[in-house]
Amino acid sequence: MTGTTDPTNVVLITVDSLRTDAVEPYTDEYRTPVLGRLADRGAVFEHAFATGNWTPFSFPGLLASRPVFADSGAIGVTESETLAETLSDAGIATGGFNAANGFLTDHWGYDDGFDEFESFVADAGSLYGRYLAAHPTVEAWLQLASSPVRRLLSRARGGDDDHPFMDPSRMLDVERRAKTFVEDRDDPFFLWIHYMDTHTPYAPAPRHFREVSDSTLGTPQMLLAHARAGLGKDVGERTLADLRTLYQATVRQVDASIGRVLGALTENGLRDETAVVVAGDHGEEFQDHGHLAHYPKLYDELVRVPLIIDAPGTESRRIEGTVGLDDVPPTVCDLLGVSPPRSWAGDSLVGSVHAGEPPIEEPVLSVTVRGEEVTQQPIPRDLDDGDLLVSARTAEWTYIENTDTETGELYHRPSDPTQQRDRSTDPDSKATAAIERLRPLIREHARSLETGDGAAPVSTDEAVETRLEALGYR
Repeated sequence: MTGTTDPTNVVLITVDSLRTDAVEPYTDEYRTPVLGRLADRGAVFEHAFATGNWTPFSFPGLLASRPVFADSGAIGVTESETLAETLSDAGIATGGFNAANGFLTDHWGYDDGFDEFESFVADAGSLYGRYLAAHPTVEAWLQLASSPVRRLLSRARGGDDDHPFMDPSRMLDVERRAKTFVEDRDDPFFLWIHYMDTHTPYAPAPRHFREVSDSTLGTPQMLLAHARAGLGKDVGERTLADLRTLYQATVRQVDASIGRVLGALTENGLRDETAVVVAGDHGEEFQDHGHLAHYPKLYDELVRVPLIIDAPGTESRRIEGTVGLDDVPPTVCDLLGVSPPRSWAGDSLVGSVHAGEPPIEEPVLSVTVRGEEVTQQPIPRDLDDGDLLVSARTAEWTYIENTDTETGELYHRPSDPTQQRDRSTDPDSKATAAIERLRPLIREHARSLETGDGAAPVSTDEAVETRLEALGYR
C-alpha cells in the first residue's frame, strides 16, 4: 500500500440509480455540496463503470468482486467470498444497512460477514402493509400532496422541512442505524450503507425540491409527472423535465444525509482516521435511449457511475483510466491492510488514490439479460430468462454484444458520449481494431458465465417478493 496514513475504518456508501451527471464532481449543472467536498479531499474516478445495469447484476461486483452468475449461476452472493466476510475474518467489526432494496437481503447472501445487518424490507404481514409495499407511488404521492400541511404542522412543533415527512425510501432508518453503529465502535470497522431515494418513485423532502426547482406549480405538477409516468402515458419534454427535477431533488436529499453520517464520524472523533468510498450501483435513464428507469441496456446512462474515494493522507485527484465497481472490495481491503481472496476479479485502486497511479489498463465488462422485449416482465434473474448482453469499455470505446445473436454495437465515447451513433459497421480502421480487441473478451466472459456452477436460483419469501414488486421487479 502506498501513502503515509493508513485509515482505521472504511465507510462504503452506495446510492441506487445514481447518474454520474447528477453529482457535483462530474457536472457544473447541479450542486451536491457534501459529495463536492469529498471530491475536493480525495480521488474522483472519471470513468467508473458498474458491472450491470441494475442492482442484482451490479452488487456481486461491489460487495464480492465477482461477476454476477459466476459462482452460483444466479443472482446474489450466496456462493461468493464477500467483502464483509473477508474483513470480519480479519477481526474488523462490520455493519451493513440497506434501505429496503429487496435484492440486497439475507436471501441473496448479502448479510454474510456482517456483525450487524438490516435490510428494512417492508413487513408484508398486514393487508395495509402489503398494499403500501406493492404500491410505493401511493406513498410518494401522499408525501407530495400533503407536504404543505405537514410542513406547517412540523414548523408548529418546532421542526423543519429538511427531512422527508414520510420515509418511503427508509433513508432515515438507515441513517439512524449507521450513526448508532459508529457511536458504538471502539475498534476498527467497516460500514456499508445503501440509499434508495434516487430509485423510482422520487419523493424528496420539500426543502430539497426547492433547492433544485423554481417551479411555481410545485406539488400538482410533480403529482402529474408521477401519474403520467406511472400510468404509462406518453412522457413529453415537460413531464420528463419534472421527473428529472424530482430525481435531482432526491440526489440532494441523499447528499444531505451523507453529510449527517459523516458528521457522526466527526462528532465521535473518527473522521480523520476513516476512509469514505461513495459509488452509484448503476445509473438511471430519462429517455436517453427511449425509456425511463433502468431496463436491461448497457449504455453509459445506466453503466457509468460516480466513484469517489476520500482516504486519510490523500490529495484531490482526477483519475482518467477506466475502472469497474469490482475494484471496490480489493480497494477497501487494501485500505485496511487485509489481503483479498484470490478469487476476486477486481484490483486495488489505492495506488491511484494515494499517488495518482493509472489504473490497470483492462476493459470493464458489464452484463444484462434481456427477454423478448426491453420492458418485458418479470425482470430476468438468471441466464435462462433471456439473451445475455455483455459490454466491454475502455476510456475511448464501448462495444455491446448480444452474445446469443452475436450482433453488436460500437460507440466512440469521446466524440459520442451519449452513444447515439453505432459504428460497428464503420470501415474506419480504429473502429475495426476496437471490435477485434473487445469482442473476444466479451465472448470469453459469456462462456465463463454460462459454464458456471448453474445452481438453482435462490427462493425468496413473501416480504422480499412484495418489496421487489414494489420497486418494479415482478
